[in-house]
Amino acid sequence: MLKIEQIVKVFNPGTVNEKVALNGLTLHLEDGDFCTVIGGNGAGKSTMLNAVAGVFPVDSGSIIIDGVDVTKLSEHKRAKYIGRVFQDPMTGTAATMQIEENLALAQRRGKTRSLKIGITKAERARYRELLKLLDLGLEDRLTSKVGLLSGGQRQALTLLMASLVRPKLLLLDEHTAALDPKTAAKVLEATEKIVARDHLTTLMVTHNMKDAIAHGNRLIMMKDGRIILDIRGEEKKKLTVEDLLEKFNVASGEEFANDRMILG
Repeated sequence: MLKIEQIVKVFNPGTVNEKVALNGLTLHLEDGDFCTVIGGNGAGKSTMLNAVAGVFPVDSGSIIIDGVDVTKLSEHKRAKYIGRVFQDPMTGTAATMQIEENLALAQRRGKTRSLKIGITKAERARYRELLKLLDLGLEDRLTSKVGLLSGGQRQALTLLMASLVRPKLLLLDEHTAALDPKTAAKVLEATEKIVARDHLTTLMVTHNMKDAIAHGNRLIMMKDGRIILDIRGEEKKKLTVEDLLEKFNVASGEEFANDRMILG
């Protein structure tokens, strides 16, 4: 479903601030893979997601989504293949619009967008059922303005919107990092349900090693713009934080030094 082949991205080339953010990165995801992505600050995690989403052009290499080469497509043209949830809960929803209006916009993604015809009874019933999945009481607040919701509620709604029209690829960029632990756990639980129900191919960047181990069927660790660990299947199911740190030490030749990720 996703083929990243030898992509390179250098920021500020030829200057004192030159930074090789992606260094010949290669990653293949099968349809339905739920891959968690971890690594220290500056490892290239978010840069990889931005490259896939088309936020900036890559210097070399290719990105293929479901057989379509999107390497040279703009972010706007690539959006029809991708659902994305950002770290900031305020991103991804329209605060002055109602919950059901936000969902209606998401449902009309890729079509001519208009709310003039209103939201049908069938759509409203569907939104209510989908919101029940989040277990946040939003199914009874369809006409509430999104700006009145908490950060966690908005993030869960954004997740629902990103997956409403089944995307080829779901990108989650530390989407629980700004939430308190209890709300983060709820959003992750909803993520698991939605990904499993719709068989979504998913890349989830996280700063929390425990979350990276607990979720998904595959885990990759990045360092210096490359993948240095790729763990899946039974090996991932048995993985502990201690195992992961040891594997990192062996693969990189140095100790992992990011307390925020280790402590979660």
